[in-house]
Amino acid sequence: MTFTWFITGTSSGFGRLLTEQLLTRGDRVAATLRRPEALDDLRAEYGDQLWTARLDVTDTEQVRRVVDDAFQRLGTIDVVVNNAGYGFFASVEEAADEQIQRVIDTNLLGSIHVIRAALPHLRAQRHGRILQVSSAGGQTTYPSFGYYHASKWGIEGFCETVAREIAPFGISLTIVEPGATPTGFGDSLDTAPAMPEYDKTPAGDVRRAKDNGTFPLPNDPRRITGAMIDLVDTTATPLRLPLGPDTYNDVRATLVARLAEHDAHRDLALSVARDGAR
Repeated sequence: MTFTWFITGTSSGFGRLLTEQLLTRGDRVAATLRRPEALDDLRAEYGDQLWTARLDVTDTEQVRRVVDDAFQRLGTIDVVVNNAGYGFFASVEEAADEQIQRVIDTNLLGSIHVIRAALPHLRAQRHGRILQVSSAGGQTTYPSFGYYHASKWGIEGFCETVAREIAPFGISLTIVEPGATPTGFGDSLDTAPAMPEYDKTPAGDVRRAKDNGTFPLPNDPRRITGAMIDLVDTTATPLRLPLGPDTYNDVRATLVARLAEHDAHRDLALSVARDGAR
């Protein structure tokens, strides 16, 4: 069975790999990116199987226009993949205001607006799937990624709510959480000038690992995009799909620690209830 996919951020990384794999197997793809010419080679090979459009997800009006156009031109769209993202690496103090704004506008607000633009169409056709690309950093944290985490934790909370709201319409949503992967994302990370005060802190340690190439990248990008395709081919609709040993191990450790701390405050939590409300 073939599907029609709408994917943001297809010029490189997971978006490009996903587009290539889908076209190879015969699916149709509406690929959006800031520079459509980056997919000229695929357009020449696959013709009408590939539809492209220029899209900057931080432009809300453009998001609405492009999503509406894709549904109008292609008819049914089975899967919407929110993949476009902006990687930002800096300690909290080092970041510039415009960098903070960009990571929130792209990873959080951009993803929100794509989902909002697609929902009326998905509701009308009474089926569809949304894959929201997050990361291990949507549930756990690493030094120097604070603003990136703010965007990813935010979109995960939003998507949990959306998933419950849209289920009655036959629409599912899965948050995809890849771990660290050699897609070129690390090389394209925006950074800020390092403050010497953070050199001998965990933030400094992570910066050195990134700069000297020792930050571990244990995952295969093609296997990650392959797992996303396999998920759509099944009837499984998990809320979250952890991909990578680092995602699995780091997120699990975080959840176990959070639950232990949560349970440690049980008596205090219950003590503030009104009489008879426990």
